[in-house]
Amino acid sequence: MPHEWVTRPVKAPEQSGAFPMGPPAEAIGTAEGPPLAELHLWPYRSLPRRGFAIFIAATAALLLLPLLAVLGSPVLWGLLPFLVLAVAGIWFALQRSYRDGEVLEVLRLFPARIDLSRQDRRGSRKEWQANPYWVSLQLHPRGGPVPDYLTLKGNGREVELGAFLAQEERVALHGELREMLAGLR
Repeated sequence: MPHEWVTRPVKAPEQSGAFPMGPPAEAIGTAEGPPLAELHLWPYRSLPRRGFAIFIAATAALLLLPLLAVLGSPVLWGLLPFLVLAVAGIWFALQRSYRDGEVLEVLRLFPARIDLSRQDRRGSRKEWQANPYWVSLQLHPRGGPVPDYLTLKGNGREVELGAFLAQEERVALHGELREMLAGLR
């Protein structure tokens, strides 16, 4: 799943009488204290970098295989530029796909605020903050750019969350975030 909880709230068992370990209560939720929970979201990658190298090598080998029949003849030099262009075109298209998918959304939950930052492939960064008490989490089954569109609404704005995730992943994330927000209230 292309999302990961980097930190989650630490809770002690109900009847142990123990307290969670961590920073002092006055440091939590401030600029100096760590977030109670932090979520990273990124687009799914069906072809990892190692698979990319193997795919390009296999494609080049399969395209060069028919050239063995014309090895040593002038026909080789007529076909070779087209095969090199085909491999270069595949290389360029896959690299472009990787660049387009360099999106990272980071959601940090503090006791007194929620921070959402989104960094796109060009490096531009968008930020959003709100008080968790007034934030509403909404899953729109229809009407959004994708089915089961997930949004956070608060501080006078509504922001999308994980629009690049699969439909099932957004539904699962909605349940996880609903539990986290309920714990902050």
